[in-house]
Amino acid sequence: MSKTAKTILVLSAVGFLFLAGFVIRGSWLGHYSGRDSQQLIIFHAGSLAVPFKQICEEFNKSHPNVKIIREAAGSRICARKIADLHRPCDILASADYTVINTLLIPKHTDWNIKFAANEMVIAFRKDSRKAGQINKDNWCDILLDKDVAFGRSDPNADPCGYRTVLTIKLAEKFYNNPGLVDKILTKDRRYIRPKEVDLLALLEVGELDYMFIYRSVAEQHKLAYVVLPDEINLKKTGLWDLYKTASVRLTGNTPGTFITKLGEPIVYGVTIPKNAPNRKLALAFLTFLLDANKGGAILEKNGQTSVVPSPTDTFGNLPESLKNFALPI
Repeated sequence: MSKTAKTILVLSAVGFLFLAGFVIRGSWLGHYSGRDSQQLIIFHAGSLAVPFKQICEEFNKSHPNVKIIREAAGSRICARKIADLHRPCDILASADYTVINTLLIPKHTDWNIKFAANEMVIAFRKDSRKAGQINKDNWCDILLDKDVAFGRSDPNADPCGYRTVLTIKLAEKFYNNPGLVDKILTKDRRYIRPKEVDLLALLEVGELDYMFIYRSVAEQHKLAYVVLPDEINLKKTGLWDLYKTASVRLTGNTPGTFITKLGEPIVYGVTIPKNAPNRKLALAFLTFLLDANKGGAILEKNGQTSVVPSPTDTFGNLPESLKNFALPI
């Protein structure tokens, strides 16, 4: 091969690699950096998958050119994608507003708005073992039956997971059943999953008979469920003092550290991280989400009661356009 031909071949190869690298980098940045002004990245709790799909579809009707990228995961996992992995994100919607407070404020965001409520239930299929017997008074005995399998989510990944533990601890006191916590938490540990909705498939195919879940998710998936007493279901704001008598130890902000989570009523929270690639569009989406006649109505239809407006100790840091959806403390 002549020297000229070799030179042309080398230059062609370099040019191809440069172009390939440009395309790859451009594609990656186009997907993650938010340079496309019509892209919106949302991390949200698994229990918000159904209503957020509907909310995004409605939002797209007035913003047809917006490409919404949704990632559903346990709320603590969502927060760690931002705090630990530094993933770009326009909106974080957590099943527990305190996840935002403990894992993201003040380094990764400045504020937090409470927007929806829920409650803990035990969901099952109509043909689950002992489905015809289970009720709010005997569910502990049913779950402990050796022929029955139940699932729950990971407390360190998902608020539903630690709320399950809190519910069981409150139940031990409510039913005056010493040792109940250890018995239930040591049974069926092979059915612990990163988020509560991961258990739905196991329940539907019959590998599980029961699962601890939010009432809204049970209703969205048309599952039967046991309504638990208010003293243990983490639903009632008036029972805050009772709920906080139960606690659970969780992993903290950095490896090897831990935090103590006290029981409290179930309230969801939402924020825009400081690294949001498209803050203007995120504000427009939150205005839609928090509007009682728009996103709020969709949440209500899906079994999640609106708590807008609610007090927040971050009120002073809220964007002006969102202050109508919160109250100062």
